[in-house]
Amino acid sequence: MSDLATLIAHLPPEQQAIRAKCFHPSGTFIEFKEEEIEQSIPDRFEKIVRLYPHRLAVKAGKQALPYTSLNQAANRLARALLARRALGNETVALLFEHSVDVITAIVGTLKAGKLFLMLDPAFPVERITYMLEEGQAGCIVTNTRHMALAAQFTNASRHVCNIDALDDALSTANVGLALSPETLGYLLYTSGSTGKPKGVAQNHRNILHSTMRRTNAFRICPADRLTLLSSGTLQAVTNIFSTLLTGAGLYPFNVKEAGIPQLIAWLTQEEITIYHSSASLFRQVVNALTGEEDFSRIRLIRSASETGTKGDVELYRRYFSADCLFTNGLSSTETGTSSLYFVDKDTPITADTVPLGYPLQDMEILVLDEDGREVGCNRVGEIAVRSRYLALGYWRQPDLTEARFRPDPGGGDHRIYLTGDVGRRSQDGCLEHLGRKDFQVKVRGYRVETADVEAKLIDHPGIKQVVVIGRGTRSGDMQLLAYVVPAAQPGPSISGLRGFLQEKLPDYMIPSAFVMLEQMPLTPNGKVDRSALPALRTSRPALPTPFLAPRTPAEQELAHIWSEVLCLDRVGIHDNFFDLGGHSLAAARIITRVIQTLQLELAIKALFDAPTVADMAVIVTQGQARLAGHEEIGRLLAEVEALSDQEAERLRSEEDTPG
Repeated sequence: MSDLATLIAHLPPEQQAIRAKCFHPSGTFIEFKEEEIEQSIPDRFEKIVRLYPHRLAVKAGKQALPYTSLNQAANRLARALLARRALGNETVALLFEHSVDVITAIVGTLKAGKLFLMLDPAFPVERITYMLEEGQAGCIVTNTRHMALAAQFTNASRHVCNIDALDDALSTANVGLALSPETLGYLLYTSGSTGKPKGVAQNHRNILHSTMRRTNAFRICPADRLTLLSSGTLQAVTNIFSTLLTGAGLYPFNVKEAGIPQLIAWLTQEEITIYHSSASLFRQVVNALTGEEDFSRIRLIRSASETGTKGDVELYRRYFSADCLFTNGLSSTETGTSSLYFVDKDTPITADTVPLGYPLQDMEILVLDEDGREVGCNRVGEIAVRSRYLALGYWRQPDLTEARFRPDPGGGDHRIYLTGDVGRRSQDGCLEHLGRKDFQVKVRGYRVETADVEAKLIDHPGIKQVVVIGRGTRSGDMQLLAYVVPAAQPGPSISGLRGFLQEKLPDYMIPSAFVMLEQMPLTPNGKVDRSALPALRTSRPALPTPFLAPRTPAEQELAHIWSEVLCLDRVGIHDNFFDLGGHSLAAARIITRVIQTLQLELAIKALFDAPTVADMAVIVTQGQARLAGHEEIGRLLAEVEALSDQEAERLRSEEDTPG
């Protein structure tokens, strides 16, 4: 019996039955054997190239590369890196958006024996600078689009390699470096409690083992087509390797730029078979569906990075085919995917959240008390993972590594990683998630240490004290709230605080709301009493812009949509979307609602170009006028132009008058 068959045989019968249905209709799955992890990633990849030379490896927009072409492009980059940097396992930073280029850069960097560090061009300059310095990156690989940005970070010891301008004379033949499975493969940075991101280091053997676990659990085969909807995260890296090391097809899509409606159409157009995203993005996608979409090709939904809910399962059951399965599980940058729970259309979900499921191959799940001892079934404790395939630790942070990665009391090469998650295990070994032990939260699929955000905010000269917490919204998503005690009155404006943070943190780490307090509530021993922090009110926040009510039908409809999406009682037509707590995912939701309600094609970029109701109303009205024809143009545009400055001022005065 194979390792996979042995693992499945120990599952409860209902889970065995569901997993038995997890196959591509082609039935071409080949088990990833454990002995195959004792090699390098390039060795495994080149084997796949030989097996499937002409099969599509990656497609993004109009760019598409079969495995042979991807291999040749990666070989040219590897030779360019070796010509400049010579042999040695050093860090190479990859600065790309969602594109074919970043896939080429990952494979080429690994072929050169380097480890890669993924950088998002949308990150603030301060954060990119820190990651480059702390990660000791000696080279930045990018494309022509981001050369100007990359040039800001070059110095005497760090050069830039433009993947679009490689020497034509570079050979496309395999480099052929003999790399040990213990060679470092990547650094992934996550939010850190010290106020600085922390790098998680992983080697080729462990990456291959993680790929083996996912490949075997999902039965990924060459006929599969996988989504790539995030960048620089564990979700992105696992999807990349789960595809390229099995012969499947990888399909990157930039949701932030294209928007939810385009994503929905793209899923059908590209005949995606395995959909993987954060739970919050999955909810956004499904809530935008009409029920007319054909998702018959999607055989598996992997909702990850956040707690899966009973509502998520209900959405899956409503919109996807009878053959499609839904999965939830335990996953972290330090462990990879370590447990899974499979759901079909008949699986009962009795609790509000979906179980994290049962351990995968060579991953043992523990539930520990405060003294590090295992607790019994149905007892609450900290979730820990024991394995020999955990991350190597935190880059250049030995104290933190020692605190989170413990040696196995039983000896040997196993270690125990303390996740910080709280849970309990049922009699049959199924794991249930009950929250966090610390102040770490998942926001839009990203792990955020609230202390990281607090450390940036407290640097603002107008802030005396700050506490950042995560709280769930009515839609089931997680948002960050910042409670601020100003250093003096009047305190800093919300727009000022947002602008301050935008220079230091990625957008998903910027709080959705700021609550000004005269003082923090304290416990008897003088610590901040987080449980006594006031609930977030739904009233419009204090903004420097006076409130002005909607004046036209278009403004009224838009203000209503904004209020519902942002959970506010009212929205003024000149209120800035981002000052109201808006972010990229909320923007996608608003644009989707506008398209559905007003039957108007609108790109997500429109909200960033026109971030107020008044500005967007002009775009909407012009769009409606174009659709209505020449006879209606004057009438529709007149709704905007008819209001004189005096009338607008009169309306403002009426809104500001008490009673």
